[in-house]
Amino acid sequence: MELKVQTLGGKAAGNVSLSDAIFGLEPREDILARVVRWQLAARQQGTHQSKGRSEINRTKSKMYKQKGTGRARHHAASAPQFRGGGKAHGPVARSHAHDLPKKVRALGLKHALSAKLKSDSLIVIDELSLKDAKTKALVASLASLGLSNALVIGGAEVDQGFARAAANIPNIDVLPVQGINVYDILRRGTLVLSKAAVEALEERFK
Repeated sequence: MELKVQTLGGKAAGNVSLSDAIFGLEPREDILARVVRWQLAARQQGTHQSKGRSEINRTKSKMYKQKGTGRARHHAASAPQFRGGGKAHGPVARSHAHDLPKKVRALGLKHALSAKLKSDSLIVIDELSLKDAKTKALVASLASLGLSNALVIGGAEVDQGFARAAANIPNIDVLPVQGINVYDILRRGTLVLSKAAVEALEERFK
């Protein structure tokens, strides 16, 4: 399929041919949800930790004699039922990451790209570079394209001036094509690809 290419100033710059195998799929929410869950699980720190009864620094001697008191039988004051005792079945530090087949990850990225194209939220820019690498100039360029919430994907290397100019703009993320991922695509309203990014993606999924 053909898609119009624009400049950062909003002017026409020809057309680009997009592969139906990458951008023309019918989006499946179940696959997208699986990939997003896998990404967020890998990012989760998992550093939550509570102390069990064996880790509490209290005396482990028997609190009082077994018989004759009329009270329940107890041993150490570090037991969970006592104030200052250990936590029963509390959280422990662990990794939340889980495996996801590479084919499902690749399919998820294709479905995310297809979803953006199907919803008319995909723009192709000929070149991501600025003569005047200033935030004010980039804000004006993005306004001419109607962009206020977008993920911008450059080629193998993002122009440093463009990246610096975009750093302080809220809701605008800039990534090289190697960093493209399903979660960032879906969390932003519009996906902006450079021509270099389109070529790299089609080469990647050959």
